[in-house]
Amino acid sequence: MERTFMMLKPGVLPRRIVGEIITRIERKGFEIVGMKLMCVHRPLAEAHYLEHREKPFFQELVDYICSGPVIGMVLEGDGAISLLRNLCGATRAGEA
Repeated sequence: MERTFMMLKPGVLPRRIVGEIITRIERKGFEIVGMKLMCVHRPLAEAHYLEHREKPFFQELVDYICSGPVIGMVLEGDGAISLLRNLCGATRAGEA
């Protein structure tokens, strides 16, 4: 049994698709063991994206994640990490 973190970013809430996303997650067999709606402040955003600090898009990324509420979730399931990666798709534009 693995656990993994998933964040629904600020652009998701205005689109009114949170329920659909959660339904898909549960249908794939994940158990949501933790969930929190929050506004991310700059120090937390910078710490979360620390690996990108020297990249040219860092400030834009931090600004976006701080621009509205996010939903953080801890998901649990067999092979949760790879299953979530497959469900969400590629994170690099060239691989999407």
